[in-house]
Amino acid sequence: AGALSLAGVRNRSSILRAGLVASLAGTGAIVALHLLVPAEGDLRVFLQSVGLGLLSGLLSAVLTIGFLSLFETVFDILSPLRLLELSNPNHPLLRRLLVEAPGTYHHSVMVANLAESAAEAIGADGLLARVGAYYHDIGKVKRPQFFIENQMQMGNPHDKISPHLSKTIILAHPKDGVELLAASRIPKPIRDIAAQHHGTTLLKYFYHKAKELNGENQVLEEDFRYPGPKPQFKEAAIVGIADCIEASVRSLSRPTPGRIEALVRKVIRERLEDGQFNECDLTLKELETIGNSICETLKGIFHARIEYPEEIPGKGKDVKNGTVG
Repeated sequence: AGALSLAGVRNRSSILRAGLVASLAGTGAIVALHLLVPAEGDLRVFLQSVGLGLLSGLLSAVLTIGFLSLFETVFDILSPLRLLELSNPNHPLLRRLLVEAPGTYHHSVMVANLAESAAEAIGADGLLARVGAYYHDIGKVKRPQFFIENQMQMGNPHDKISPHLSKTIILAHPKDGVELLAASRIPKPIRDIAAQHHGTTLLKYFYHKAKELNGENQVLEEDFRYPGPKPQFKEAAIVGIADCIEASVRSLSRPTPGRIEALVRKVIRERLEDGQFNECDLTLKELETIGNSICETLKGIFHARIEYPEEIPGKGKDVKNGTVG
């Protein structure tokens, strides 16, 4: 009864509620047994049994709350409550990401919104996908200026270095992220998402740039692929899809619903044809559902707005009385 009551638990009060349910279930069993085989004429034994039955579930809930953090740390368990704690924006790693790589932080929040809705649409763990998306690019804090979302009011340093050096820096960020997460004792599923979200995809921009500079036959495609591994579970694959789509949609000059949907389908198709989902159990039907979910979420983000008329020179709002002059 207690285990069934804990399905989908998201806060500590749910554990107390499960303890109460367990108490009532235990007490019901005690009363049923007493009616079948009454105690030897002793009402005190019956009342004592009922009292202990009520106390047992509540005491179990209190002990669970008290020891939960210890069990999570010692046995590396990732519970929903632990995920909620990791999603706190005041977590040291997220604060560091916000301060040192604000563009990446905003990108990660957007990816989290896409990944959570897509994961829930296919019955996967939406909370794990959301928290994994928050930390998936944490490795970029080591060299934030080399990633375009953080290059505000500054030139692109990749214009001054060779494409081979550029790809070495870019390809290193999943590994750097795993090291940072391990140093902060972040649970393994989050580290796995950081390591696997790019799989073994090709870094196309620098690959084609290197071919232009060095010639078609002087550049190996394998040298410009992420080291992997490929996604091993659904949530890692979903974060990778959402990461690529969010970055690609930002490059659209006019993100209309039709262009967004075409881009989403293209990203998923290319990853499927590249074999990036070969090691996780995503089905074609689930990929279709993921694409539909991401399209709906993006349409809500890039919704149409009215175009405000420009102010006529010499006229504006009268601050004193709030009227327009």
